[in-house]
Amino acid sequence: MTEQRPANPLEMIAYVLSQQIKDGEVVYIGTGLPMVAGILAKKTHAPNMTMVYESGAQNPMPGAMPWSVGGPATWRKSPMILEMAYSFGQLYNGYVDKAFLGYAQIDMYGNVNTHMIGGDFHNYKNRLTGSGGNNDLSSLAKTLVLVGLQSPQKFVKNVDFITSPGYLTGGNSRKEAGLVGGGPIAVITSAGTYDFEPESKRMRINSLHPGVSPELAQLASGFELLKPSGEIPVTSVPTQDIIDILRREVDPRGVFTSMPS
Repeated sequence: MTEQRPANPLEMIAYVLSQQIKDGEVVYIGTGLPMVAGILAKKTHAPNMTMVYESGAQNPMPGAMPWSVGGPATWRKSPMILEMAYSFGQLYNGYVDKAFLGYAQIDMYGNVNTHMIGGDFHNYKNRLTGSGGNNDLSSLAKTLVLVGLQSPQKFVKNVDFITSPGYLTGGNSRKEAGLVGGGPIAVITSAGTYDFEPESKRMRINSLHPGVSPELAQLASGFELLKPSGEIPVTSVPTQDIIDILRREVDPRGVFTSMPS
């Protein structure tokens, strides 16, 4: 029996992210917590969802947690393996319902930076991993769910570089730019869940995790968070049964869900 202890912040993010998946959906999965969320959803409430890994693997059979989307574990008895360009073609042609994407920086309109921190493109402070498939996902997916930790260094007023477009400058600017995908519908963080106000497209609190106040969430943000009318809901937490599945079957080695000591 798994030790009876509540979900840690990374397990909480993985669980809440898994709840974004509906049974029968085709979901584009990236490295890290999105993989944990996808596998957890498939083992619990969405057994008929299809996981599409960025490397091109389609819905592999269950097994050990992959170390990345490019690892051989993502191809385990997969019914079909496409080249990466063709997996992006699935997005463009509307064959994927939802995509998950992480961030190093994110702004109030859901624009994501994974390129560089500080300065400009030719004179930066820190160079990051770059786009990979991130821009393809943000530009082409029907709907996009963003996921990561929340702090003033990550939630910034203006990202240092737009790797992956959200709603650009708000309003209709994304549509006017000719982007095919519908844009982000949710942001899942260590503090709560967020959506985007329909007219302005600014980030808005949807729910806050237990123990997180609106004031604390605002302190962890470098821009003003919009609030819904009425009382802010508290994010539901996983049951002990779900935690047991997460720890025993999904990520038993804690590859992506163990907290740094």
